[in-house]
Amino acid sequence: MKFAPIAQVKSQSTARVLIVALRAHGFHPLDPREGGLPGVPNLFGPEGFIVEVPEDEVADATLLATDLLRDMEPSGSNTGQ
Repeated sequence: MKFAPIAQVKSQSTARVLIVALRAHGFHPLDPREGGLPGVPNLFGPEGFIVEVPEDEVADATLLATDLLRDMEPSGSNTGQ
């Protein structure tokens, strides 16, 4: 089974929340991978963690991930102010 990236986030905790939410909606994302050294999130760049799903789930999972990440952004518009 081939996997494809749908999102890249800087925080491991954000990646984990996104993965749990995707699983709760029936998707099959990979667990976040570390760079291979303890405490090193990504040896290949500073952009954080990539969330990947099977290729046949990419379109729908991308829509959900985009909405979830938008909802997680800190902003005054979500507080009703």
